[in-house]
Amino acid sequence: MYRTPKMLRCLRLWKRTPTRMGFEPTRAEHNGLAVHRLNHSATSSCSTLCMPLRFSSSVSNLRLKMVDSQYYLPNDIGVSALDCTEAFRLLSNKEKMYSHYLSRAAWHGGLAVLLQTSPESAKIFVLLQKIFRKQTPAQLEQVATAAGLSPEEYQAFLVYAAGLYANMGNYKSFGDTKFIPNLPKDKLKALVKASQAFQDQPAEMEALWESCSCLLFSLEDRQKQLGLGDKGITTYFSGNCSLEDAELAQRFLDSKKLSAYNTRLFKREKEGKACYEVRLASAVQKDCAEEGECETSCGSFNFEDKEFTVKRGDYAPLMEKVSFYLQKAQAYAANENQRKMLEEYARSFTLGSVDAHKEGSRYWIKDKGPIVESYIGFIESYRDPFGSRGEFEGFIAVVNKAMSERFAKLVSSAEVLLPELPWPKEFEKDTFLKPDFTSLDVLTFAGSGIPAGINIPNYDDIRQSEGFKNVSLGNVLSVAYATQKEKLTFLQEGDKDLFIKWKGPSFEVQVGLHELLGHGSGKLLVQDDEGKFNFDKSKVNNPETGEPVTSWYRGSETWDSKFSTIASSYEECRAECVGLYLCLIKKVLSIFGNEGQDAEDVVYINWLSMVRAGLLGLEFYTPESKSWRQAHMQARFVILRVLLEAGEGLVGLEELTGPDGKPDAQITLDRSKIHTVGKDAIHRFLCKLQVLKATADVEGGRALYEGYSTVNEGGPHNFMRLRETVLLRKEDRKMFVQANTNINGDSVELKEYEGSAAGLICSFTERFQDDAEKLEADLLALCKKDFPCWC
Repeated sequence: MYRTPKMLRCLRLWKRTPTRMGFEPTRAEHNGLAVHRLNHSATSSCSTLCMPLRFSSSVSNLRLKMVDSQYYLPNDIGVSALDCTEAFRLLSNKEKMYSHYLSRAAWHGGLAVLLQTSPESAKIFVLLQKIFRKQTPAQLEQVATAAGLSPEEYQAFLVYAAGLYANMGNYKSFGDTKFIPNLPKDKLKALVKASQAFQDQPAEMEALWESCSCLLFSLEDRQKQLGLGDKGITTYFSGNCSLEDAELAQRFLDSKKLSAYNTRLFKREKEGKACYEVRLASAVQKDCAEEGECETSCGSFNFEDKEFTVKRGDYAPLMEKVSFYLQKAQAYAANENQRKMLEEYARSFTLGSVDAHKEGSRYWIKDKGPIVESYIGFIESYRDPFGSRGEFEGFIAVVNKAMSERFAKLVSSAEVLLPELPWPKEFEKDTFLKPDFTSLDVLTFAGSGIPAGINIPNYDDIRQSEGFKNVSLGNVLSVAYATQKEKLTFLQEGDKDLFIKWKGPSFEVQVGLHELLGHGSGKLLVQDDEGKFNFDKSKVNNPETGEPVTSWYRGSETWDSKFSTIASSYEECRAECVGLYLCLIKKVLSIFGNEGQDAEDVVYINWLSMVRAGLLGLEFYTPESKSWRQAHMQARFVILRVLLEAGEGLVGLEELTGPDGKPDAQITLDRSKIHTVGKDAIHRFLCKLQVLKATADVEGGRALYEGYSTVNEGGPHNFMRLRETVLLRKEDRKMFVQANTNINGDSVELKEYEGSAAGLICSFTERFQDDAEKLEADLLALCKKDFPCWC
C-alpha cells in the first residue's frame, strides 16, 4: 500500500503482503524552538556526531540541533483538509446513512490504535479531549497567554495535539519515531492547570497529568522509537517479551491455525516458568463458545513445554461499538454482498474471529463497483515489531468515476502486461483474477495515517485464489503533492520545474502499477497440508540456477511467517520495481493519458522521484540499532543502491555545500539510459526478488535484501553522512483534517473543518461528543488494566 507524508530496530519487520504506498517527505522549515530545548531529555542521542565529518564545527553543532529536532513537529507543519463535499453531496440519502454508520464504526475502532501504539498514548488523548471539550483552541489561547506561554509556544502545543490525533498516538505513523511537545514541560503544565477542564475537575485532571506527563516528554533511548525488547516501545507485546518469545508465539499460533492479526502477546512468570497469554480483540469477554460458534479457539494449551492461554476481550468496549455501528449500517446496505459482509465483520469484532473477517472479505471482493467503498479491521502490520499483528483501520470513501475509468483500463490490460514481467510464467499466478480498481475520495480514514493507494485483503490464501481489490485515494493524492519549488531538496535546478509539473501524473501511474501489478502479481509455490503441490516439481526450474526448485511453502506457512522481519519492506520493494519496470511501456502511459514527450517526462520524473526517495529514506534509518523504521523508505533506498550499482552514469549522487552554507546533496538521473541501463538493472533485481519470494528461500532473500539495505560510511557514497544531511533538510509529513457526519432528522449532514492544527483538533473533539465521557473512561480503564505489563 502506498502511504502518505506528503500524502526494530534490528528486530523490526514490516508486513507480510504489504499493500500500501507511502509518500516521501521533503524539506523541513523548522520553527527554531527546538534549538534551545534540546535538554528536555538528558538522554537525547548524540551518537550521530561520532561520524567523520568534513564540515566545520559550527555545522556539526547545527547537525546536533537538527537531528534532535526530529522528535518535534515544527510549528509550520503542513495541515490540509480532505475535500469530499461534492462526492458526499452526490450520494443518495440511503448511501449517506450507510456512510455515516460505517464512519462511526471506523472512528470508534480507530481508538484501539492508541492502545496499540504506546502505554501513554490513550492517556494523552483523553487529557487533550477533556481540555478541548471545554474550550476550543481559540478560547484556550487567552488562557495560554495568561499562563505565560508565548504565541509560538501555544502554537507548538496545538501542533503537538494535532499530531497526536493525526497519528493516533505519540509516535509518527510514518517512521515510528516518538514526538514530544516543542515547549517546556513547566509551560505545558501551567496551561493544563489553567484550563477550564482542570478548574472543573482538579483532582481527576491532576491525576491524569501525573500519569502521563513524564512519558509525554521522555526521550530515553528505548522510548525514541517503536520496537521490541530493548530496541524500542511496543504494546503488541508485554515489556518482558523478546524476539524469541515472538517466534515461539508464532509457532504456537501456526500449530493452532490461528492468525496473529487481531492478537497481542503477554508474558508472565508462574512458578518460575514462562506463561503466555494470547489476547484476541473482541467485544465478548467470555472464553466459552458463543451462539453461532461450533467451538472456541480459547483455552489453555501446552506447547514446547510452555503454557499458552488464548483469551478474548482485548479492546472490548471499543469492539462493542464497532459491531454496534456495523449492524446499524446493514439496514442501508446496497445489496446482499454488502449486508453479508457487514454481518461477518460484526461477528469478527464480537467474537474475535479472523475467520469471520476473512469471510466478510470474500463478500467484499464480490461487491463490485460500489458507490460507497469501505474496509475495516486489523489490517496492516507495519508497526508490529514482529510484522504479524494488524493495526486497526477503517475507511469509507466515494467512487470518483472519471479517474476509475483509467484504472479499469489498466485492469483490462493486466493479462497483456503480466507476461512482460521478468520472471518465467511458472512463477506467475495460473489465472489473473481481475480485481476492482477504483479511484476514491476519502470521507473517513480512521487509523494512524492515510495512504494513497491500497491493495487488500492481506490474506494470502484469498489473494492467491479468490482475488483482491485495489483503490487509489484521489483526494489524498490531490493535496499530498502540492510542492513548492523552494522546498524541493536534492534536485538540480533544471529538474525542479519538471518535477513539480509531472510528480502528480507520474505518481498516479506508479500507484496504479504498484498496487495492481506489483502486489497483484507473482505466485507462491505451495505444498498444502495434504501434500498437494500447486506447481509441477518436475518442470519448474529456478531461473537463477537453472536447477529444479528445492524449496517452497509448506502447510500453514505464509509469506509473512517465513520472511518475518523483512517481509513487508521486501514486498514493497518488489511492487515499486514492478511500477518502474512497467511504466516504460507506452501502452501503460497511454492509459493514463500520457503520449509523446509528455509520456517520456512522466517516465523520467517517476524514476527520478524513486531515486530521490531512496536518498530521503535515510531519515528512517536508525544507526544505533542498524535498523529501518519504515518499510517503503527502506525499499526505495534499496532501489537507489541497485541503480547506483548499475553504473554507466545512470544515477549520480554528490555531496556539496548548499547556498545557505549548510551541507547539501544532489541526485541526478541520466534519462537517456533509463530504457537501457536502468531497465536491465531492475529486470535482474526484480526477477531475483520474485524467485526468492516464490520459493520461500528465506536465507537467499535475506542475504540479497539486507545487503542492499546496509547503510555504511565506506565506498563511493558515505550514506551515514548523507543521512545527517537528509535530517538537516527534512520536512515533516503533512497532516490531514477529515470531516464529520451527523444525523439531523432523516438526513445526514457533513461538517468540514479548516486545514489547520486548530481545525484538526476541533474535528476530533466533535467526533466523539455524543459519548465522550464513557469513551474516555473506557480508554483509561483499558490503560489501567494493562499498565503492569509495560513495566
